[in-house]
Amino acid sequence: KVLPLAKEWQNRELNPVYPVIFLDGIMFSVRQDGLVCKKTAYVVFAINLEGRKEVLGIWIGESESSKFWMTVLTDLRNRGVQDILIVCVDGLNGFEEAIKASFSRTEVQRCIVHQIRYCTRFVNTRERKQFCSDMRMIYTAPNEEAGLLALDRFEEKWRGKYLYAVKSWRANWPCLSTFFKYPPEIRQLIYTTNPIENFNRSIRKVTKTKSSFPTDDSLFKILYLIIMDTSEKWTQPIKHWGEILTQLTIYFKEQVESYI
Repeated sequence: KVLPLAKEWQNRELNPVYPVIFLDGIMFSVRQDGLVCKKTAYVVFAINLEGRKEVLGIWIGESESSKFWMTVLTDLRNRGVQDILIVCVDGLNGFEEAIKASFSRTEVQRCIVHQIRYCTRFVNTRERKQFCSDMRMIYTAPNEEAGLLALDRFEEKWRGKYLYAVKSWRANWPCLSTFFKYPPEIRQLIYTTNPIENFNRSIRKVTKTKSSFPTDDSLFKILYLIIMDTSEKWTQPIKHWGEILTQLTIYFKEQVESYI
């Protein structure tokens, strides 16, 4: 009885506009052709125009890739999504290109927390505290200009030892710096993918005892049931939503105004 309901939910019509969505993948072990292999559950987590949390869908695929995310985004369009204002993603290569190909006007924000984790992988333990303190000056700057000045100082100090960490900030700056355009309320919402990661933790609590799933459908069913159970608690808008929506309407007037 569950699978037809889950499929109906997965193919339901969606709203034409979503202010913010978060994209992330979760790895699971699934049996296939007598072998256990790794599969990715691609999750699209949204904040809708009412300020409420909503999971738009789950797609089971191979290891996480920008190519499969393109399939996911195309499905969102086919189900009625015309515009997404801001998309928050982790550091997967090719993410930005996949998003822009489907939603050309969408702003993309790379997760600052993922960027910090990536950079600290290169740093010796004894220097990590000072390195992180200097890096913090970049993303806590009051505006993009100040952030670039902090990045210049950071680069001058650390590029000799940790070139790859510094280069990563430079290479990804267009998507790392998106949040500087907005007031504190929007910044707090989009600078990290924590909202979807918090949701993913609730999935892990339920699925952690399963070493593997017999089929893709069995995995999809349990994820659907977890979403149905969790979403019952999402009855109130997120904090400061009135202010956030007002600000978004000013920044994205053409895309939002006709739907409010």
